[in-house]
Amino acid sequence: MSDRLTHECGIALVRLLKPLDYYQAKYGTPLWGFFKLFLLMEKQHNRGQDGAGVACVKLDVPAGDPFMYRERCVKPNPLDRIFKLLLKDFNAKVATGVIHPEFADTVKQHFDFGSELLMGHLRYGTSGGYNLSACHPFFRRSPWPTRNLALCGNFNMTNTAELNESLIAKGQHPIFASDTQAMLEKIGYYLDEEHEDIFRFLRSRGLSGAEMSRRISEELDLARVLTRASEKWDGGYALCGLVGNGDCFVARDPSGIRPAYYFQNDEVVAFASERAPLCTVFDLTVEQVREVEPGHVMVIKKRGALSSSRFTAPLPRAACSFERIYFSRGNDLDIYRERKALGAGLTDQVLRAVGRDWADTVFSFVPNTAEVAYYGLMSALRVRRRNEVKQAVLAAARAGELTEALLDDLILRNWPHGEKVVSKDVKIRTFIGQESFRNHLASHVYDITYGSVQPKDNLVIVDDSIVRGTTLRRSILRILSRLNPKKIVIASTAPQIRYPDCYGIDMSEVGKFIAFEAAVALLNERGQGSLLGEIYQRCLAEVAKPPRGSTVNHVRALYEPFTPEEISHKICELVRPKNIEWNGEVEIIFQTIENLHAAVPQHSGDWYFTGHYPTPGGYRVVNQAYVNYYEQSEGRSY
Repeated sequence: MSDRLTHECGIALVRLLKPLDYYQAKYGTPLWGFFKLFLLMEKQHNRGQDGAGVACVKLDVPAGDPFMYRERCVKPNPLDRIFKLLLKDFNAKVATGVIHPEFADTVKQHFDFGSELLMGHLRYGTSGGYNLSACHPFFRRSPWPTRNLALCGNFNMTNTAELNESLIAKGQHPIFASDTQAMLEKIGYYLDEEHEDIFRFLRSRGLSGAEMSRRISEELDLARVLTRASEKWDGGYALCGLVGNGDCFVARDPSGIRPAYYFQNDEVVAFASERAPLCTVFDLTVEQVREVEPGHVMVIKKRGALSSSRFTAPLPRAACSFERIYFSRGNDLDIYRERKALGAGLTDQVLRAVGRDWADTVFSFVPNTAEVAYYGLMSALRVRRRNEVKQAVLAAARAGELTEALLDDLILRNWPHGEKVVSKDVKIRTFIGQESFRNHLASHVYDITYGSVQPKDNLVIVDDSIVRGTTLRRSILRILSRLNPKKIVIASTAPQIRYPDCYGIDMSEVGKFIAFEAAVALLNERGQGSLLGEIYQRCLAEVAKPPRGSTVNHVRALYEPFTPEEISHKICELVRPKNIEWNGEVEIIFQTIENLHAAVPQHSGDWYFTGHYPTPGGYRVVNQAYVNYYEQSEGRSY
């Protein structure tokens, strides 16, 4: 994806099922779980680099000693900073004899993260800003262990205002900070109620304080807490929570929009946003890692028992397809195959775009995350060309015209030809205050391999997706034109992005999408500009409905007068750089919805392409986004 697009976020949870001295004896360190948490987070650093945070709970800590800890950072390289800081503290205490690593009880007593239950979060800053107060995990404290809560997640909620209003209606005074704060208070409210219900029941039985605390911990039902708290949730989410008594949970939205995986053996239970990190960190096969079921909460009680139960009403599955196209790491076996299939799905369109000119076409990709799709396209092209050559050879043989020169022409000169044409340079620091010069610096992020393309060649570049077209316009097409190809074809493995996302990806301003910009330009060119006002009035009426009343996407009417090819052609005009000497042709082709679904069959969430949202909040957001555009009001639409 050549345009920078941010995404929330990455989660990791490690629950050790043995005492710390077990890991010291078997693995040579009582910090085995601590290191596994770091590795799970490091293997998911693609999911968030604007902040990182970790939290832990120590089990069976004596009264009077702290039992929950948290560390967060929003400075550059936040994950490295956190773990280096914590290990510096550990090593200093080892050096002074406060901690003896071979004695796990000293580690647990004197090292903050010498614990059996650990949780981590990687953040891309969108809602809530970039400061420390917006960095997960969030914390809710109490002297009662069962009322302490640490929460982090990969999510966006579409109805944060409604959630806050429901808290106000219960007599609370929520801080209108972010959807994370609203979620924390919502879960915390029902956690308090669960605690109080059990407390009042046990108090009437005349139990001692210590026994009462033990029984509350045993009887605390986090699945019931999540069921009550989630009644009005609308969004995509994968949540991790730690409770001070040692219970923990991972919950996933009922549409399965945001991903979550886990594995369990007799030593550990671990969760992560992606499957491949679990396989790598714990040396597992793909079959050993399981998906957290949509609409289910997985609870680990303090005693180590793991259970899964439904906590909210089921919805049709709509797992985010962008996870497969772009966000998740491509070393997951299924994602690797799907990205190859996405590239292969472009074959027919690419061949039409270059006039089936096998001899004078060069294929490449940008950025690096499009590499696997490029391999898929090249593989499909070779199969196609091999079949053509086979038929031509057989026909020539039957006619007695098979010669060495013909074979050379068929096989050598007309074989799909790939090159590493575009490279992403080292990150250029755009600290210059003047915006125009910042844009100039950003245009040099990419560079080309000079001489890799000849003036007679078509140049096909595979891209993950095209969102705003900004990088194409300012950088990529400009530098590719220096190679002076006959034609440049940009092939997007994703369909045209037409509608905002509100479930985790930071793209909620509809006016910034290049496909939207192209549709508006076409309407104005063809004298249909009045439709823009009509859509505005419909959207206004829609957003005036109750929070769960929106079920129609009126923005779809903007695209109905045009074919996808017409919009693609207009996009070409809009992104073609001005003031360049190159006179060649530019064509942009997009994946079809049908080929997307064929390549990624288990991740049907496609609302950013089709406008079909899995929850009422999505429809409210898309209509509000258009209202904001029409009223020239910048900012998120939820």
